Amino acid sequence: MPREAKASLFHDGGNRVSAEIVNLRQFRKQQARSEKEKQAEQNRISHGRTKAEKQLTRALNEKAEKALDQGRIEDDKT
Repeated sequence: MPREAKASLFHDGGNRVSAEIVNLRQFRKQQARSEKEKQAEQNRISHGRTKAEKQLTRALNEKAEKALDQGRIEDDKT
């Protein structure tokens, strides 16, 4: 058996199993993608708000602004 072929074989309980051929560049890219996805998930949890939460905040701010405007006294300087 050639030397290269021996390096790619594993022993599995007496059976020979060939190793899975992996492109290291693609493996590294896939690993980087999965790490970015994990980080994005953490950011969504800690920083993100749902659309409903944003709409609720916007509605509450508009209501508070209307209440302030209703109590405002305007000076007529003409």
